Amino acid sequence: MALRKFFGFSEGELMRSDSKPCTRLMRQTAGICSVGGALGFWTLCRLHYGPRITVPRSLRWAACGAVSVSSTSALLVRLFSPECEPQNIAVYDNGK
Repeated sequence: MALRKFFGFSEGELMRSDSKPCTRLMRQTAGICSVGGALGFWTLCRLHYGPRITVPRSLRWAACGAVSVSSTSALLVRLFSPECEPQNIAVYDNGK
């Protein structure tokens, strides 16, 4: 699924054995970005609604921000990270 070979960024070589596996890299990136997405969308909600803000509305915006930003960042890591190329997943990213 990685697009690095398609765009010419990869020659198909294997990564170093001490690098992080693709699944762990995606999980960590999504976790970090979910916090940033929640805070960012909560801020946008405060700016958009002003004094008419309610707690359920702000929580809904924060949840949508967390889900959308974390899933987008995980997809971008999957598409453009060298750890997520097919040959590296086959060698290093096995379910232990």
